[in-house]
Amino acid sequence: MSNRSFSAALVSDTIELIYFNWVILMSDKQLPDYLTFASELQSAGLAVNPAELHGLLTGMLSGGLSLTDKSWQPMVYDYVSEGMGWPTKSLQLAQAALDATISELTGSGMDLEILLPDEEASASLFDIADGLAEWVNHYISGLGLVNAELKKASKDVKEALADLEEISKLGIDEDDDLEEQAQLLEQVIEHVKACVLTIHSEFGQRPTQQAAPTIH
Repeated sequence: MSNRSFSAALVSDTIELIYFNWVILMSDKQLPDYLTFASELQSAGLAVNPAELHGLLTGMLSGGLSLTDKSWQPMVYDYVSEGMGWPTKSLQLAQAALDATISELTGSGMDLEILLPDEEASASLFDIADGLAEWVNHYISGLGLVNAELKKASKDVKEALADLEEISKLGIDEDDDLEEQAQLLEQVIEHVKACVLTIHSEFGQRPTQQAAPTIH
């Protein structure tokens, strides 16, 4: 490769990285685009898809993961890539997903977005159902990664966990009424969110509260 072509490639890579960082900044506190995330994880050779990784991170948060440090990284490295670090882009997307989820779980909206394949990713109903099962499976694994003391959980949390374990085994059969299954899947997704919020309310960390201003 000539010096000229090498320089052109270097400039192109630099521009791409700057643009990538800009996209991350502009989408602050929002989950990454599924297709972009999936492509980057695949390019990095990481044996995890966005649904699985988001489920894992959400489970870690619900189990008590720190909201303010990078303690999640070595745990995820061990789980996904045998302790090996990740390329910058993959790490940035994972951090963006984590930040967005922290914002939702610690906010007042009592809502949660689950990162699943969608129509924009040309996902079928079967893909979405499989993605949900993968998300839930990895959510449960995430709770285990941070050693959440589930044996001491309240009755509500134990019921939520039991429901999630059942949901993790669900799938859609080709012989089923797909319109009916689509409606049921929406209901199941909402129930998963409710279960996650129930578990997080008991084991998840809360942001440090600022001291109220003193009135003189």
